[in-house]
Amino acid sequence: MITIAELQNIVEKALQKENFVTEPQGLYQPIEYVMSLGGKRIRPTMCLAGFFLFNDDFEKALPAGLGLEIFHNFTLLHDDVMDNADVRRNQPTVHKKWDENTAILSGDAMLIKAYQYVCKTDTSVLKPLLDLFSITALEVCEGQQYDMEFETRNDVSADEYLNMIRLKTAVLLAGSLKAGAIVANANAEDAENLYQFGENIGLAFQLQDDFLDVYGDEKTFGKAIGGDIVANKKTFLLINALQKASGSLRDELQNWINVETFDREQKINAVRNIYNQLGIDKIAKDKMHEYFQVALKSLEKVNGKESMKSELRDFAVKLIERSR
Repeated sequence: MITIAELQNIVEKALQKENFVTEPQGLYQPIEYVMSLGGKRIRPTMCLAGFFLFNDDFEKALPAGLGLEIFHNFTLLHDDVMDNADVRRNQPTVHKKWDENTAILSGDAMLIKAYQYVCKTDTSVLKPLLDLFSITALEVCEGQQYDMEFETRNDVSADEYLNMIRLKTAVLLAGSLKAGAIVANANAEDAENLYQFGENIGLAFQLQDDFLDVYGDEKTFGKAIGGDIVANKKTFLLINALQKASGSLRDELQNWINVETFDREQKINAVRNIYNQLGIDKIAKDKMHEYFQVALKSLEKVNGKESMKSELRDFAVKLIERSR
């Protein structure tokens, strides 16, 4: 039996063996820098787990897994440019450490390298794997575009928001699991059920992230609480609050959204109190639970090793039931 933690360790060791720096160093050093910043390596680990469900020789899935991780980090690099973010994983972002042009070009090179790694996979499964990877990569870009457009829209619906986070976050997790299944020659039904497991867990995870930003414990959540409220970010909670609120409560919420000068803690507490009065916390929890249950049902349908299915169940629980 092999565990998710062991697969994560295998991925990390494989990445450490890779040398991303060649000439010109100005192009490749930022890639080495980004890949050395760490992270949970969830996507390549899920790729290996998806493979191991059906085949023991999981190293055959490593090229695809590493390609997915490089792609994921490429999206973060370009996201940081678009968001003008100063820090990523407690270190300066590439466009701050170098400059914006370097970040754009090195990110482009990372996308190409991601395809190069995926193409190291056995040719017998390469066509469906590349088809999945290309569709997933494009969907992530679509999700990012929707996210940017939502910043200037005041009429975003809950369904639109859920589709955006599905594209921006969930499909890459789902695609990683399905990629492993494809490389392992799993049948189409098992691969699709595994995809549905990953997609629904990804949706539940992002909704949990929205929830924790309002109701989490700052010491265990790992970042300051209320950042979404302060920034008026259109989350599942805010969208539902705007839809449900009426009368003086809606006026109060709208005032807090419109106000330009405010005390941070006062605004967070006031908006949280509005959410509580509207029952937004329960709405968010119920939607998370709905996706989580759909995910588990999809996993149950997969005809793979029970030991790895159990590992994936436990992984899903840990992902969703983070400290609050």
